Amino acid sequence: MSVHLERTQSLLKELLIEALSSLEDSRINGVSITDVVCSKGKYNAQVFIHTDSDDRAMVLKALRKASGILREYVLSNSGWYKCPQLEFVIDESMARAQSLERIFQSIAQEKGAR
Repeated sequence: MSVHLERTQSLLKELLIEALSSLEDSRINGVSITDVVCSKGKYNAQVFIHTDSDDRAMVLKALRKASGILREYVLSNSGWYKCPQLEFVIDESMARAQSLERIFQSIAQEKGAR
């Protein structure tokens, strides 16, 4: 991956975090952005999110609805002449990490009991 693309992804992530914090939508309040992956030409970006909400479909719907506002925020604060289309994806890596952590803890407890 090129340094330019990595810098673009990093800036986009920072700007989206700022934009989300400025929104006053209760459905989006508990959302955190874990990663942003841009396509080569910066036309599309996958935004990986983590939420504690049980209704993930509602959170994704709210984010898709707010994507125009988020893109405007990015354009006005980045100096870019275009902003990629945003695709929001639930990041399952944190749930998998927690699951693995529980497994490791149970193994450690079993070894301690022996």
